[in-house]
Amino acid sequence: MSDLSNRTILEKADLALADLTVGGGILKPAQAQKFMRLLIKDSVLLKLATVVPMASPKQQLAKIKFGSRILRPGQEATALAAGERSKPELSNVELDAKLFKAEVRLSDEVLEDSLERGELRQTLMEMIAEAISRDMEEVVVNGDLTSADPFLATMDGVLKQATSHVVDAGGAHLDKNLLSDLLKTLPSEHLRDKKAMAFLTSVDADLDYRNSLAERATAVGDKFLEGDTPVLYSGVPLRSIPLFPENLGQNNDQTVVLLCNPKNLHVGIWRQIRIESGREISEGTLKIVATLRFDIKYAEETGVAKAVNIGL
Repeated sequence: MSDLSNRTILEKADLALADLTVGGGILKPAQAQKFMRLLIKDSVLLKLATVVPMASPKQQLAKIKFGSRILRPGQEATALAAGERSKPELSNVELDAKLFKAEVRLSDEVLEDSLERGELRQTLMEMIAEAISRDMEEVVVNGDLTSADPFLATMDGVLKQATSHVVDAGGAHLDKNLLSDLLKTLPSEHLRDKKAMAFLTSVDADLDYRNSLAERATAVGDKFLEGDTPVLYSGVPLRSIPLFPENLGQNNDQTVVLLCNPKNLHVGIWRQIRIESGREISEGTLKIVATLRFDIKYAEETGVAKAVNIGL
């Protein structure tokens, strides 16, 4: 590729990136919203969770509920006594967004092909969003402040945060008995809307459970073997999350299951997403660095049950 062609590509790339890198690289509100939509679209878990655009790196989520009986026997034209009146339970969950960076490098050849199709800006956004979405889901699921991996040690993820209701599978494979135990372990108040709940687990655990259902010599069993029919237990769907771990336990052959309302998972993303670019002349590449902050918290951790030591 000639020097003139290189310069032309670089100039066109700079023009295409100009609206992304203006203002020190901080995306405009509409661009940030679009970028968040791309992140959600490329993630299995984020599509199920509640994604909160944060106005600042720290944000309080207010919770309000009536945890006990509020109805009392009434009498006509008579107010309830002071001791019979109810107050809602108020609490807060704080999202504390942690800093992360992602770097994408595009060769002159990729830039040239994208420019010829007039798709450079969209290509950049989609490539960066896909890479970040994958890594976000990894730390959202597997984050652990005690991890030896610096990336995962940035925050506790949804598996580490679930501590109130735990079932030990003892190495057994995922089956109906374990799913039943999870439902029984979770307080009944959280099961009033079972259609909103989900069993979240790894891909292999989902396959194991499907295979156990497919062993039935019936048309119902065949559908789980032949297609991607959603699996339900007691009306609650089983959903496989690609980044759920499958290498836990002493022999690296165990996984976990979460039972919860996925909307109980709150992923906060600070709105000030930064996209910056620079030229690596010797490599013949355009370097794009994305900087963002996010956090994950349960709105109500007591509404989550977890099964551990599930064999694969």
